[in-house]
Amino acid sequence: MSLPHPAHPVSRREVIQAGAIGLLGLGMNHLSALQAMTAATQPARAKSVIYIFLSGGLAQHESFDMKPDAPMEVRGEFKPIRTRTPGLHICEHLPNLARISKKWSLVRSLTHGSSDHSLGHHIMLTGRSDAPLGFDPGKPKKSDHPSIAALATALLPKRKDNLPPAIVLPDKLVHRTGRTLAGQFGGMLGAQHDPWFLEMSPYHPEHYGAYPKYLFHHERGFETDDTLKFQAPHLSLPQGLTLDRVLDRVSLRNALEKQTEDLTVLAGDEAFDSTRQAAIGLLSNRKVHDAFSLEKVDPKLLDRYGRHSFGWSLLMAKNLVQSGVRMVQVNLGNNESWDTHQAAWKNLKNFLLPPMDQAVSALIEDLDASGQLDETLIVMGGEFGRTPKIKSISATALPGRDHWGHAQSILLAGGGIKGGRVIGETDKLGGYPVSDAQTPENFAATIYEALGLPRETIWKDFTGRPHTLYMGSPIGGLT
Repeated sequence: MSLPHPAHPVSRREVIQAGAIGLLGLGMNHLSALQAMTAATQPARAKSVIYIFLSGGLAQHESFDMKPDAPMEVRGEFKPIRTRTPGLHICEHLPNLARISKKWSLVRSLTHGSSDHSLGHHIMLTGRSDAPLGFDPGKPKKSDHPSIAALATALLPKRKDNLPPAIVLPDKLVHRTGRTLAGQFGGMLGAQHDPWFLEMSPYHPEHYGAYPKYLFHHERGFETDDTLKFQAPHLSLPQGLTLDRVLDRVSLRNALEKQTEDLTVLAGDEAFDSTRQAAIGLLSNRKVHDAFSLEKVDPKLLDRYGRHSFGWSLLMAKNLVQSGVRMVQVNLGNNESWDTHQAAWKNLKNFLLPPMDQAVSALIEDLDASGQLDETLIVMGGEFGRTPKIKSISATALPGRDHWGHAQSILLAGGGIKGGRVIGETDKLGGYPVSDAQTPENFAATIYEALGLPRETIWKDFTGRPHTLYMGSPIGGLT
């Protein structure tokens, strides 16, 4: 996504690295461009939002919309279990979420028209059902719709301490072929509005899931890879460099920029300037330091979330919203981990559902215990659901389910949402909504409302054209 500056054949990344790290001397191993602008806001239903994204597509039949009375080729192998909510049953491999069902609610009727991974990602990450003009499943483009996180970055008020309004962790969504999935970035907003990415998980195209304990391959099963390290950002200064000296260097750079024509042009790069400001804000914010310091976490709390990439990611998300970040998108599963075409029940049972159940339930309980659940909206979903009918991708592979955009289940908790509610239902086979169908636009509107963005909000693309933020209505019946 780095674009040459019009006056200089140098990428934004090079400018940021040279300016923010080289001249400031910052010891930061995760630095990415961001831009935030102020906008009029209404009282937020929640202070923060955590968007848990399950890349690959969570099977509704194997999670929150089981069909035990359907034919065997539809219902699958798992059994439903009771929750604390009367009449609500979910998958047997989600016991922790079942135990706290009165703290969360479901939408079983979210629907859109694409069963393609790339477009599905774009739809659910942007909250727009339509494909943008010239959409390319192979790469992000300037003509893409902006992601929900990018719009939060652009529209939420800029903080005095320069913390980014929105953060995505623990990685960008990159396919095993190496192509970066569209829909994660600023798109028509401009690349200066890309959300802040904290890339703590290394790219690993050969396997999937919550390493180290739950690392797996869809065909081979359990995997080991000692090279995978969850690397939390270190926000530290080089030895002998104090924050006062950093600020002195900033003043020096500002003076140099006024004297040097080339640097003055570079100073016009808003992404460069805001990154430098954010770097200083992060260095001077003790709460952010603590948010990234997993070694300071009580071992019992680490055990509750899980000592794996899912647990570490959600624990860090909780710490970040407590430190003041307004929106955190957590990608639970690299490289379409939830794409269960084959060996679906084996892989869901052994590798995917247990760490998700453990980490998400710990997040909900943790925020509830601290009194912050009402201030934090948690939403969880993927790019689509899975087909009602079970099938095999080959004569030798264990069976699974294909992609299915027509129905998926979404979990919501906190942010003023009452627990124990179910919005919408699907038909007897779990394939299509038969009541209260919800769209990605309604899903996005629920997030925007929680963040306090007014219904009248507009945003402008890089050409200056205005666009309506709310393309749908917040999901009703949850508050």
